[in-house]
Amino acid sequence: MPSYRIGIDVGGTHTDAVILDEAYNVIAETKAPTTEDVSSGIYQALKEVVAASRVPVEEINYAMLGTTHCTNAIVERKRLNKVAVIRIGAPATLSVKPLIGVPEDLKAILGKYMYIVRGGHEFDGREITELDEKQLYRIANELKGKVDSIAITSVFSPVSNQHEQRAAEIIQKVLGEDVAVSLSSEIGNVGLLERENATILNAAVVEVARTTANGFINALKEENIDAKVFFGQNDGTLMSVEYTVRYPILTIACGPTNSLRGASYLSNISDALVIDVGGTTTDIGVLANAFPRQSSLAVEIGGVRTNFRMPDIMSVGLGGGTIIQVQDDQTFQIGPSSVGHQLSEKALIFGGDMLTATDVIVGLGKAELGDPSKVAHLDMTLLERIYSKMVHMVEEALDKMKTSAEPVPVILVGGGSILLPDTLKGASEVICPANFGVANAIGSAISQVSGQIEKIFAIDELGRKETIEAAKEMARNEAIVAGADPDDLVIVDLEDIPLAYLPGNATRIRVKAAGALKK
Repeated sequence: MPSYRIGIDVGGTHTDAVILDEAYNVIAETKAPTTEDVSSGIYQALKEVVAASRVPVEEINYAMLGTTHCTNAIVERKRLNKVAVIRIGAPATLSVKPLIGVPEDLKAILGKYMYIVRGGHEFDGREITELDEKQLYRIANELKGKVDSIAITSVFSPVSNQHEQRAAEIIQKVLGEDVAVSLSSEIGNVGLLERENATILNAAVVEVARTTANGFINALKEENIDAKVFFGQNDGTLMSVEYTVRYPILTIACGPTNSLRGASYLSNISDALVIDVGGTTTDIGVLANAFPRQSSLAVEIGGVRTNFRMPDIMSVGLGGGTIIQVQDDQTFQIGPSSVGHQLSEKALIFGGDMLTATDVIVGLGKAELGDPSKVAHLDMTLLERIYSKMVHMVEEALDKMKTSAEPVPVILVGGGSILLPDTLKGASEVICPANFGVANAIGSAISQVSGQIEKIFAIDELGRKETIEAAKEMARNEAIVAGADPDDLVIVDLEDIPLAYLPGNATRIRVKAAGALKK
């Protein structure tokens, strides 16, 4: 029996959906407006693409979703869990309280229950002091009925996570398995405050992830589709529903990475720059071995500084719905505001009253959309100047993302990519592949499942070769838990950095394993 898969990706303007066959050929594609509640836009796109494909629903075996639900919840400060924050690090960390530097409105929601207990480890794995289990029992009993998610962070837990694990056991023994527990050693890297922030945000969006997953599964059931469900994560791979609910923070920024993976697949190029032009922004990322290049900097999410893994993406405020404000006949302002998913109502070519980037290219005859007569009155010289500035904005960002002065291949994807010409400064060639408009949904559908670990190891204990093999095995196990086929796993990324300031020949090792979905 043939096997098909659905890929859906939620963007700021459009929710894109595709159905692929076993050979990853596109059978049907659709774009539905992204809705305020996100979910109804997903259901609409799902219905449309299933109807357009005419594929028997019993032959759809996989469904992948790249979603902005968790990002939106943090940015909008809505639908967040009732969180308790437990830091294991007294007396060493008492001078700096949790959530320092976090915007006040978010701190008011997440900072109601904060505790610092005795415990934690030194940078070489030695205990700072014994874990105060009595206080943890007291805290757990105090929190009964008040919270539904707990963030636990211990000093240097990427080196030794013993205290975090023990604290989690105590919490779940008292509060039961229904309370979600997020451990910082499983989420962030070395750096206490940023890792703690990432863990708190993860704990805050567990319920959003669970609701989204259940909603997606129910939407599939309504269409009589019995498929295995996977979510996109921000390294360009997939994870199972259980894994998503445990680590929902990993869905943040999965949209741009889906576009990168889709661009690589559609163009058959594994090393290039990808420009994804949407309705609101243009996102530029770097493909290395067909996967997104990771950012080495701390990343802010909703005003909160974090240090968990994120793709290296630069966003420019230019998209198909970007509003162009003309002050007089000579001066103009491009963006950053956008009409977003209301492009088909508000743009001049569709009978609206806003001048958008799409109107500019239609006015210049570079694209055929809507009613060109509605922009025929505009001054062509002004339009040329606006267009030149739009292209320059992208070329400047492109230059910032490159690691050398040499021209590099550029893959152009996204529904708004008609905004850009077929030559760009700094690009050796500009490739616009077939199905470029739904590259993000295709990236979601074709993605592999991965597992990644980043830990500090003492090389002296096992020896260098055995330590790296142990790290690889940990990454493989993570991938299997996330839903990968154990027989199809390959190591796609390995990095080890000796840490001269730590004893025991310490080395930070990061390994990623990826493989096909488990059948």
